Amino acid sequence: MSLDLAYLRACAARGPFTRILITRSAGSVPREAGTSMIVWAEGQEGTIGGGCLEWEAVTFARTMLATGGIAVRNYPLGPNLGQCCGGFVSAVFEVFAQDIPDRVPYARPLVPQARWDQKIARVAAALHPSQSPAIVGDWLIETAPAAPHPIWIWGAGHVGRALVDVLSPLPDLGLTWVDIAQSRFPEAIPSRVSSLIAKMPPMLVRHAPPLADHIIVTHSHSLDLELCHALLGHEFGSVGLIGSATKWARFKGRLSALGHSHAQISRICCPIGDISLGKHPQAIALGVATALLSRAEETAYKKAGAQ
Repeated sequence: MSLDLAYLRACAARGPFTRILITRSAGSVPREAGTSMIVWAEGQEGTIGGGCLEWEAVTFARTMLATGGIAVRNYPLGPNLGQCCGGFVSAVFEVFAQDIPDRVPYARPLVPQARWDQKIARVAAALHPSQSPAIVGDWLIETAPAAPHPIWIWGAGHVGRALVDVLSPLPDLGLTWVDIAQSRFPEAIPSRVSSLIAKMPPMLVRHAPPLADHIIVTHSHSLDLELCHALLGHEFGSVGLIGSATKWARFKGRLSALGHSHAQISRICCPIGDISLGKHPQAIALGVATALLSRAEETAYKKAGAQ
């Protein structure tokens, strides 16, 4: 996890807030190091795991709004809070108003007497987003977030809306939502989602990042086919298509006639979702989200093993 300055500025527009950041964890804990949440005098956003830990932390965060500054608190979950987890969490509480930093890495002292030296400077300069946050000596250092993984959702109907509802709160995902007219989108679109209007959506395929995951859920079978055709001529991470076994059998024949090989066509997953969950839009969205997260976890595991 890492520091999202644009998000903090948006939070500051609602008034002063305390950011709770988990910097260390051990044993069985609700959330891992790097997890954060925002607490205003009235209202909060995000979660560090709920339960007694979050209740205690939010209460302390609100008391800090009157004093400002930065503080560190340690939480043995079993002995102090009576949580069955039994682990340990260390959290930094930091008050922000309009003084949001404009550059990263962002380093600040945890104690007034903290000394800055060359060793700390070298760590700050070399800090990777996967290593953020880091406590070096008496300094808390965070860096900019890594580029979010791109997911393109083609279609703003019931299933497209359910997909956005499920996927948009998840961290490290960058959603691009495409349809043919503004009227097809809901009035409120999550701030982290980029919406695009295109009379001919397949023309946008060439602008998609090579490793993007694509989910095709448009209102038109012919448009679905055109998007499959365009994507098979473009690099992609994965492609999922809404539909039935009958629809996919017909699409495979038509895509083959368009010159695509069996190996290429087999990279498209149809139908999407988990059949055991049913065909309700939210059920489909849950199945798709599970598959995407499982794939991301598998990719991260392979990368870690290769290092």
